[in-house]
Amino acid sequence: MQRRKFIKNSVAASAVFSIVPSFVLGKTHVPPSDTLYMGAFGIGGRGGGVIRDLTNTQKVKFVSLCDVDNRQIEASTKLHPKAKLYKDFRKVYENHLSELDAIMVATPDHTHATIALPFMRAKKHAYVEKPLTHNINEARLMTTVARENNIVTQMGNQGASSDGSRQAKEWIDSGFLGKIYKVDCWTNRPVWPQGIPLPTVQDAIPKELDWDLWLGPAADRPYYSGYLPFKWRGWWDFGTGALGDMGCHIMETPFSALGLGYPTEAEASCTTNWVGDFVEADYNASCPASSIVRLKFNTEAQGDIALNWYDGGLKPDLPDELKDDETIGDSGGGSIFYGTKGILVTDTYSRNARLLPSETMGMFNPPKPTLTRIEGDTSGHAMNFVNGCLNNTATSSDFAKAGPLTEAVLMGNLAIKAYQYKELKPGKKIGDWDPFQYPGRRKILWDGANMRVTNYEKANEWVKGNYRKGWEL
Repeated sequence: MQRRKFIKNSVAASAVFSIVPSFVLGKTHVPPSDTLYMGAFGIGGRGGGVIRDLTNTQKVKFVSLCDVDNRQIEASTKLHPKAKLYKDFRKVYENHLSELDAIMVATPDHTHATIALPFMRAKKHAYVEKPLTHNINEARLMTTVARENNIVTQMGNQGASSDGSRQAKEWIDSGFLGKIYKVDCWTNRPVWPQGIPLPTVQDAIPKELDWDLWLGPAADRPYYSGYLPFKWRGWWDFGTGALGDMGCHIMETPFSALGLGYPTEAEASCTTNWVGDFVEADYNASCPASSIVRLKFNTEAQGDIALNWYDGGLKPDLPDELKDDETIGDSGGGSIFYGTKGILVTDTYSRNARLLPSETMGMFNPPKPTLTRIEGDTSGHAMNFVNGCLNNTATSSDFAKAGPLTEAVLMGNLAIKAYQYKELKPGKKIGDWDPFQYPGRRKILWDGANMRVTNYEKANEWVKGNYRKGWEL
C-alpha cells in the first residue's frame, strides 16, 4: 500500500473502530477482560525482552510479530510460533487491525511515532520503548493522540514501576530534605561509538534486512553495517544519544517526584573532536562523545529547580557531605537531589535511596508508604500495562507523563545540537585554524506551551525533524 493511501485509510479506520471494540469486530478471540491481543514491532534485542515480559504475564497473546531485520528474531518467533510474521508494519495494519487490542513498539527511535500513531488513532493501546519519540513534536503528538482516543499507554522506562521511584518521592514529600533546588543526574552511556565521522564505505545489504523499511522516515543513504543492530543510537538521524537512551530512565524520578513539566531553558557543552594538530573535526551527524546539559524548571511545590545531566564519563561534583569510603550512584549512573535541609542520593533506576551525610539516616524516620507499589518491581512494568489495558486502570508511565518527560529529555538534546552546530567564518575553510563560529552556544529559552525556542531560530528546525517523502506523519 502506498504511504499516502495508508495514512488516509488509518484515519478512516479510527472513526470505525471508535464505535465497536476490536474483539467484537474480529470475532476471533475472547473479550479483552480475559486476554490482551497484541502486535509487536521490533522483536529482536530490547524488543525481544519486552515480548518476554509481556508473555510472562500469561495474559497476552501475540497476533503478529514485525521486524525489518530477521537476524535477531528467533527467540521471539519461537516463543510465539503461531503469530504472523511481517517486515512492513503497514501489512499488520491492513491484515490484523480488527484482531488487535494493543501494540508494542521497540524499533529504533526514529520510527517509534511512525509505527505507533496509525494504531493509536485506531484506538489501540500502546506500549512504546523509551525514549517515546525521536523529536519533541512527535512526543507532543503522541501525548495528544493518546488523550483524545482515551487509550491506555506505557513508555518502556521500567524504573517508573519500581519501588525506588515511589520511595524517593515519599521521602521528598515528607519535607525532611526541605525544598529541592538542584538535581544532578548522570549515566555511563554511551557504550557505543559517538563523536565519529560519517561512514565513507557502502556495505552489501544483508538478505535478511529490508534497508528501505529500516530507514523509514530518515533520509535515504547507502547501507553501512556499523549502523545495526545497536550503534544507530549514536547517530542523530536514527537515535537520541546517551541522553535519549538513559534520560527517560534516570530523569523519571526527578520528573515524577518534583512535578517537573516543560523546562524553561537549556544549555549544553560537549566534547570537541580533533582530526589533526589544531584541526577541528566536523562530526555533527553523530552525537557527541560526552556532554553536560543544564535544564531549568519552575515548579509550584519546589520553586525553581536546576537539573544537570552528565554523560560519556563525566560526573557531577561530589557533595562535601560524602565520606571517602562512600560513593554516589552505581556503575550505571545515578541522581543527587539537593535540598535546603539535606541530600538524597539514588543509584540508576532510583535504586538504593540514601541520605547525606550518612549519619542523617539514623535520625530519619521514613514516612509510611502512600504510593501504590507495582508487584514485581521493574519486571512488573509489563504487567502494569497489561492490567491497565484489561481493567482500564492507570499505568506507571502513561503518555500523559511520559510525553512531557520525553520532551524535557529531547530539549536537552536540542541544546546539544545547538552547541554542535557550526558555521564557517568568512574567508575560512575546513582545515584552517579556528575556522568555525558557533551561534547556538547560548542558553536556549523554551516556550513549552507553544513548543518554540524564543531566542535562537535555527533550533526550531530541530523541534519537528525532517521526514523522507512519503513517510510524513
